[in-house]
Amino acid sequence: MSSKSNSPKQPKRSRPVRVADEIKTWVVERDLQQGDKLPNETEMIAQFGVSKGTVREAMRILEAQGLIITRTGPGGGSFVDKVSANRARSLLANYFYFQNLSIADIYQMRRALEPELAASLAGRLNEAQLAEMEVLAARYPEPARSAEEEKEQHISSLEFHARLAEFSGNALLGFVISFMARVLTDMTIYRKLYEPPNPELWRRGREHQMQLVTALRDGDAEAARQIMASHMQGAEEQMQSQEAQLARRFIGEQR
Repeated sequence: MSSKSNSPKQPKRSRPVRVADEIKTWVVERDLQQGDKLPNETEMIAQFGVSKGTVREAMRILEAQGLIITRTGPGGGSFVDKVSANRARSLLANYFYFQNLSIADIYQMRRALEPELAASLAGRLNEAQLAEMEVLAARYPEPARSAEEEKEQHISSLEFHARLAEFSGNALLGFVISFMARVLTDMTIYRKLYEPPNPELWRRGREHQMQLVTALRDGDAEAARQIMASHMQGAEEQMQSQEAQLARRFIGEQR
């Protein structure tokens, strides 16, 4: 007795998309690196057995993805390129722009990842890295006196976390945490979560960051974990309170 699958059929991929994937596989199999030149168009047609139009469209797809770059003139052609972390974050941010992420969504991830990141870095950062984190933590020695300054302090605080993530040595973990910092930065700006200035948020955030740098320097993994966990909890509560306050003010203005 035969049974039919209820799962929806996947849309058939176009030939240029399939060829683009084949080119990527070809590049990986040959361990080509950024700056290595790809075969010319005639060689590509012969290699993949497709038309000139299909090859050109496949190359446009790869270029749009940031995986190749085309140069004209003497010595020109198509070359393997590397997608920068900033470009990848921007593309991913465009996807989540319409997903209506909440502060709770983001902090669910941050609470799971960032305390473990902090613990893993205890005793592993060199003095130059620790000094850089101290500079970021101490960038604003006093509470904000205006909404614009509050916005800058929010963004600076998130830079601290993004930079710490870059020291992880784990490319995936570092990218995910820095991406969450990017999303929160965007959310802070377009939802105006920096209004009105919040001295308590500044005090608690700065205190936690300075304590964290000390724990990292001392190699105290458990202290680093607890400090970051407390920081995440406090920051989430403060941001949700800020958002609720803005919502109440908005409703009041509509009456």
